Amino acid sequence: MQTKLAADATPLPPKWKSLIRTIRTYKVMYALLFPALLYFAIFKYIPMAGIVIAFKNYNLALGLWDSPWVGLKNFKDFINGVYFWDIMRNTIIISLYKLLFGFSAPIVLALLLNEVYVHWFKKIVQTITYLPHFLSWVIVYGIMVALLAPGDGLFNMLLKGNGFQPISFLTEPAWGRLLIILSEIWKDIGWGAILYLAALAGIDPSLYEAARIDGASKWRQLWHVTLPGIRGVIILMLILKLSHILDAGFDQIFMFANTFNQEKIDIIDTWVYREGLERLKIGLATAVGLFKAVIGFGLVLAANKLAKKFDGQIW
Repeated sequence: MQTKLAADATPLPPKWKSLIRTIRTYKVMYALLFPALLYFAIFKYIPMAGIVIAFKNYNLALGLWDSPWVGLKNFKDFINGVYFWDIMRNTIIISLYKLLFGFSAPIVLALLLNEVYVHWFKKIVQTITYLPHFLSWVIVYGIMVALLAPGDGLFNMLLKGNGFQPISFLTEPAWGRLLIILSEIWKDIGWGAILYLAALAGIDPSLYEAARIDGASKWRQLWHVTLPGIRGVIILMLILKLSHILDAGFDQIFMFANTFNQEKIDIIDTWVYREGLERLKIGLATAVGLFKAVIGFGLVLAANKLAKKFDGQIW
């Protein structure tokens, strides 16, 4: 009997043996990793079952599984809706502006700080620039009101004191997108520069010395030593940014939007908030969220493939 059982036993494939051996060798490291894996499993992957709501006429009383199926109706309602092109245009424009200016601003700040050799001054500038990151958008909007309110805002008081007409910065549609971009840069430029400063610190100083010996100017050193040294970090951060290209910033837009400027800064997320939570069209809101996720996933794959083509293996 024992001989027969031994003959029927199937040996583990080599890759499984290698996996078991690796887990045994680094069991402490995997034990430390386990809580993070558990977190993502519980809060990221299990909730993905709710994606089925996008294909249903979701009813709170019937629940997730008993609500009737509607197929792609929610997606068609969104695409054929009267607000589709307006909110898509606003979302794409604001996202591209943030990608163009908001993504490059921390890089520029990091490059400038890298050239500062007075240690205490560099620390002060770093502290001043990254402190706004810890402010909520409610506080940031309050600061904007104090500065830009048409009646008693500091900037408009200065305009009136010099004989100019006050400007309604917070309600004029023409100023909406500009304020969104500028406030985004002001809030996150210092925090974003930290990563690039860390990457700059890892560049071998002998490369700069060799460049100076060859007669390279500061601009040549920047172009041929500094930027190539942080190119991998820039590409990686760009890929991560592209994955959120349709996330133009719900918290920020929700605070800045009002009846007067909504036509210029209303985005997908604020529209989903109104449709999903205020009007309880949960199926439609879920469909739009899935629509955004698919586009973001496609952009990540495309950007990663492009990065591999021009800069080698990134991931």
